[in-house]
Amino acid sequence: MRAALFGLGVTALLGLATVAACWHGSPLRAGAPEGSDLPSTVFLAAAGGAFALYLVGLVLLRRSRAGLATVCALAAAIQLVPLAGPLLLSRDVFAYWDYGRLAASHDANPYSEPPARFARDPAERAMAPAWRHTDSVYGPVFTTASVGLAATGGRSSEAAALGYRLLAATGMLLLVALAAVVAPVPAFAAAFVGWNPLLALDFAGGGHNDVWMIVLVLGGLALATARPRLAGVSWALAAGVKWIAVALLPLELLGRTRREALRMFLGFAAAAAAIGAVAWLLFGTAWLAALGPFAHLTAAWAVPSRLGEAGLPGWLALAPLVLALPWLLRSARAGRPRLAAATGLLLVASPWLLPWYAVWAVPLAAVEEDRAAWALTLGL
Repeated sequence: MRAALFGLGVTALLGLATVAACWHGSPLRAGAPEGSDLPSTVFLAAAGGAFALYLVGLVLLRRSRAGLATVCALAAAIQLVPLAGPLLLSRDVFAYWDYGRLAASHDANPYSEPPARFARDPAERAMAPAWRHTDSVYGPVFTTASVGLAATGGRSSEAAALGYRLLAATGMLLLVALAAVVAPVPAFAAAFVGWNPLLALDFAGGGHNDVWMIVLVLGGLALATARPRLAGVSWALAAGVKWIAVALLPLELLGRTRREALRMFLGFAAAAAAIGAVAWLLFGTAWLAALGPFAHLTAAWAVPSRLGEAGLPGWLALAPLVLALPWLLRSARAGRPRLAAATGLLLVASPWLLPWYAVWAVPLAAVEEDRAAWALTLGL
């Protein structure tokens, strides 16, 4: 019961952070100019306090059992609260909208024709200027879905943003449910994912698509034993949203019996071939270069950048992953693929790290009884 009180505290502080984002002059609205420091101060204090309560709540949940229904109800409240506020911090949803509109409204290929070619389009004007000359960097499954959403939507940027935020919030609720299904301790796993206030701000607040990639990965884990072919299909769809899922699949296959691994691989290969065929029909071969723009990108808060600021070589961020690789492979062969640890180490090594990428690792850590992975993912 005490843990539930901390969940309520997370909800209340997240509500305060949402109110701060709504204040006049708040720079927290995506693309808004800064008018006052006060909203940012309140927002950061509330979000930091909510995260601290979340950590205490997790500790209490490990020590005493809590009802799964109570945990899930609080998780739903936490993940939906930011929908009451504005689009937060990032304008990525307008890039999704624009890449969809390129095909739906302009009969253009989002993988070979940048948004800047259609400067009068409302999505181009709404998206961040830095991405207006960049072709789509997303997988063909997500881009195809974006085309469908753009074809059925209108020209309102606010409606488009809200639509993607609703989809992302729905994805978070599905993650909570899947974590509870896959994990050995369902209530703890549901809270690990659903009580996290920073994920709520990034997805119900920011509408990012990463949540759907990891929903499909967890779907693959849920199906792996009973329906391994369908699990492989789920992994292929995940890779069609964001490519990072492909990097984790070998560990998952190593951790399964030969029969399960073969069936899962066959399901993955068949689905990947179908996705590739549809993508070729819609976008030609240009979609294969979608990873290109990331090859030269760096983020200021990525670990390699932080090392550079300290006068150290950025490649040191890769060392933990390289050193841990034999351990990860050995653990997977023993039937315990440590997907959360592998994902966390990939994020540490990545020169392009954004706050919402935490969703790659958090749900995986939630379903694994791995304290080191818990610490790594929560630290990130």
